Amino acid sequence: MKDIVWTRIDDRLIHGQVMTQWIQHCGANEVVIVDDGVAKDTFIQMVMKSSVPKKISLKVFSVKDAITYLTGEPNNEKILILVKIPSVLVSLVEAGVNITFVNVGGMGAKAGRKSLFKNVSASEDEKNDLRRLIDQGIKVFFRVIVTESEEDVAKYL
Repeated sequence: MKDIVWTRIDDRLIHGQVMTQWIQHCGANEVVIVDDGVAKDTFIQMVMKSSVPKKISLKVFSVKDAITYLTGEPNNEKILILVKIPSVLVSLVEAGVNITFVNVGGMGAKAGRKSLFKNVSASEDEKNDLRRLIDQGIKVFFRVIVTESEEDVAKYL
């Protein structure tokens, strides 16, 4: 099983804060984006790869391919997983990927979502997915920026 050092829900995926603060905070040397849409979009992947420092490996997988990769043999990776929505993490966990905690960092407002905490909004289905993760013993917390303290997601569901 790969060494997953941080798991974050952030619908922006790769952006300045992730590259400058979160990677340094968790000591990752590899970013794994799990998103079926991005996995099919080579242009977006190229843009994302250009945003990642050369010393950091970036891999983009569909959910299915991520399961195969993340349950594979370790090879000195320290992985930061990025996903846009909680259902992706439910799929990974149910397939045996070892995720012990989830940092909910950014789920923007849009149709069907209601505000939960600061810049985090969620639909009823997304709230249910967060509950499913919590019910499996996974620590799920809000932490929008590195300098903030963790806030238990369960209190807001």
